[in-house]
Amino acid sequence: MRNLRSLFSAFDQLTVLIVGDVMVDAYLWGKSTRLSPEAPVPIVNVLKSENRLGGAANVALNVKSLGAATLLCSVIGDDAAGTDFIRLLTDADLSTAGIMQSPERVTTVKQRIFAGGQQLLRIDNEVETDLLAHENQQLRDRFIYLLEQANVVIFQDYDKGVLGEHNIAELISLARQKGIPTVVDPKKKNFLRYQGCSLFKPNLKELKEGLKVEFADVDQDSFEAAVVQLQNQLQTNNILVTLSEKGAFWATSRDKAYIKAHLRSIADVSGAGDTVISIAAVCMALQIPMPVLAELSNLGGGLVCEQAGVVPIDKDKLYQEAIACKVFENYPVFSE
Repeated sequence: MRNLRSLFSAFDQLTVLIVGDVMVDAYLWGKSTRLSPEAPVPIVNVLKSENRLGGAANVALNVKSLGAATLLCSVIGDDAAGTDFIRLLTDADLSTAGIMQSPERVTTVKQRIFAGGQQLLRIDNEVETDLLAHENQQLRDRFIYLLEQANVVIFQDYDKGVLGEHNIAELISLARQKGIPTVVDPKKKNFLRYQGCSLFKPNLKELKEGLKVEFADVDQDSFEAAVVQLQNQLQTNNILVTLSEKGAFWATSRDKAYIKAHLRSIADVSGAGDTVISIAAVCMALQIPMPVLAELSNLGGGLVCEQAGVVPIDKDKLYQEAIACKVFENYPVFSE
C-alpha cells in the first residue's frame, strides 16, 4: 500500500466470510404518557417499528460498507423470523447462500422498546444450545464451499450455539490449511477455543471473564500480563483489546501499544465491536501492520458510537477522519 487511499481502494478487492450467530434486531418506538392500570408499568403507544440485521449479519453490513464482498454462514430457524431475516438480507443486497434454516431452532430476535428517547424494555427470543449433528454438518459443508472465495474469515460469536466445541477448531483448521487468516470476536462460553486464530479481539470485560482473572482497570501490569497469558493459551500473537472510552490496546509477539480514544459525542455504543472486527478483518487480509490495523479499527468503532442504534460504518467518513486526525503520522507509508 502506498497510502491510505490505496488501502481503502484495496478493500473493494476482498471477499470476507463471516461465520457465527445472526439475529434480527427489532425496534419499537412509541410515546408513553401514563401507567397501566393493570401493573406499575408504562403504556407505550406505538409510533414506529423496524427490523434490522443483527449479530454477525451486522458485521456483514459493516464489511459491505467498507467495500468488500460479503459471505455470511449461519443457521437460523425455519420460522417467521427466519423468513424476515432472509428478506432483510436480500433487501441489503447480501448473499443468502450461506444461510441454513432448521426446524429445530428458532431465529434469534432481540426486540427493544423505546419511549421518550429511552429504552424501556428488551425482549429476547432465542436458543443457546449447540447445533445438532446434522445442522453442524450442513454448516461445515457450506463453510468449505464459501471458503474457496474468501480472503479472510471472521468468527462472530454471541454464545447462541452456531459456534462451539463441536466446530470451532475444525473451521479454523480448514481456513489455515488454505492460508486464509482468521479473526475472532469472542464471547465468554467459547473464549479459549479459538487456538491458532490469526487475530483475537475481546473487550476488557470479555478478557477478564474469559481468563477468569480480576484486576483494577488502572492496573496496566496485570492487564498486560493477562494479554500475554491469552497469547500463550490461544497460540496466537495478534491481540486487539477494546477498552471502551479509553481506546484500545494491541499486542504482537514483539510489540504492544495503547491507543487513545478520540473525543466524541457518544449516542450509542451498540455495534461498535462489530465495526472494529470488520475493519480489523479487511486489514488482516491485506497484511496491514498491526499498529495501523488497530488505529483504523479504533477510529471506526468510535465513529459508529456517534449514531443511535446499531449502524454500519460509513467508509467515506472513516477515510476523512483518518486523514483529519493524523493518527497515521508515525506510519508515513499510510499517510496522504
